[in-house]
Amino acid sequence: MNFSIVKYIIGYVFVAEGAFMALPCIVALIYQEREGWSFVITGVLCLFLGGLLLIKKPENRIFYVKEGFVTVALSWIILSVMGSIPFLLTKTMTNPVDALFETVSGFTTTGASVLADVEAVSRCVIFWRSFTHWIGGMGVLVFLLAIVQMKGGGSHMNLMKAESPGPSVNKLVPTVRSTAKILYLIYVAMTIMEIILLLIGRMPLFDALTISFGTAGTGGFGIKNDSMAGYSVYLQVVVTIFMILFGVNFSAYFLILRKKFKQAFSMEEVRAYFLIIAASIAVIAVMIKDIYGSIWTAVQQAAFQVGSIITTTGYATTDFNMWPEVPRTILVLLMFVGACAGSTGGGIKVSRLVILMKTVKKEFHTMLHPRSLRKLQMDGHLLEHETIRATNVFFATYILIFVLSVLLVGFDGHDLITNFTSVAATLNNIGPGLELVGPTQNFSVFSNGSKLVLIFDMLVGRLEIFPLLLLFVSDTWKKF
Repeated sequence: MNFSIVKYIIGYVFVAEGAFMALPCIVALIYQEREGWSFVITGVLCLFLGGLLLIKKPENRIFYVKEGFVTVALSWIILSVMGSIPFLLTKTMTNPVDALFETVSGFTTTGASVLADVEAVSRCVIFWRSFTHWIGGMGVLVFLLAIVQMKGGGSHMNLMKAESPGPSVNKLVPTVRSTAKILYLIYVAMTIMEIILLLIGRMPLFDALTISFGTAGTGGFGIKNDSMAGYSVYLQVVVTIFMILFGVNFSAYFLILRKKFKQAFSMEEVRAYFLIIAASIAVIAVMIKDIYGSIWTAVQQAAFQVGSIITTTGYATTDFNMWPEVPRTILVLLMFVGACAGSTGGGIKVSRLVILMKTVKKEFHTMLHPRSLRKLQMDGHLLEHETIRATNVFFATYILIFVLSVLLVGFDGHDLITNFTSVAATLNNIGPGLELVGPTQNFSVFSNGSKLVLIFDMLVGRLEIFPLLLLFVSDTWKKF
């Protein structure tokens, strides 16, 4: 383990978070809120700690996969701990576990909250709460790829692999640094587009900014107690469209920008993603049309909830906890499906499910034709054995973590649906579940012990399991 380079990059993470704290300070100045001082104090502390770690530049800048995983995992923990301090200093929360839960939920773009009355919170805190979604959506480490100079071992790619969601990460252009810049340009451009369209619909600027942050990061922290229910149909439709768009693999947007339309629209994962969305909307709309009195209203409501759940955003326009069993079941299943790899969404990812289905199909073919050789392909390229193996291991580990988490939160004595969907909502970075953690409820019903389990689930879900788990492996910390 090259501790010097890990420490050095974490120093940049401290500095980046300190710089991010300037934005809620500006909001506090605009609205004349004294809570802004909490962000000043925290920001200065982050800059000070970051400066200490950056004083000495590492002589050895070799950076391999192990360093990448450890750096990413530690960075997200540090971001969350430091980001929770303003919640405590402003007395928005008095329980450190609640403050950490809310912050981890923000950075991991989960959107699960312990706040009962969001509208009673100051504007600068609300802004920071939503902005953590935007920071975590693309990942602060991807942003730092364009800043930190490293050498050897595919340094930048090792960071990107550790933080970017999905079974595999490819460079869009020859250098990873250029790839990071392209990803962020697309991310920023789409965020600005949504803000403009929301402003056209006469949404207040503050609302447009915070809701766009949540949509872009597929986070879903509502700034109103009813989430998105109080906004016009036009505004709900805009958010629906952008939630779904941010759930698309960003490689498709890059191909479109390069005018490679055929290649972009032939991506198997993207096609499966839109097919799942269309089928889910159609079935749910038919089954809830009597509730809303109009098939078009039913389609609009179904589209919003389906888009919100499959992209793991977590906004809501209605209490879908009151829907019939089949629509509710579909939404729970979509929690596990998740968005595309290479997007800002969470969940298992459509690409992994496509690979799993191809593997099952190949196994049936092998049973019928034992001597035949059949290679798996995706988008016209052979799937490497390493990718298939990693996908299978991911599923096995995912199931184990899910089962243990449901068991542990079960000691709080809540009903099985609440426990099951709370773990599904946090492990898949979604936000709302059903019953006691439904769209009109929050996660304050859980004990501190259960909240810590759910905090772990949010982090392990956002980091695709292995970077966080490697922190608990003794061989990870051996020097080379």
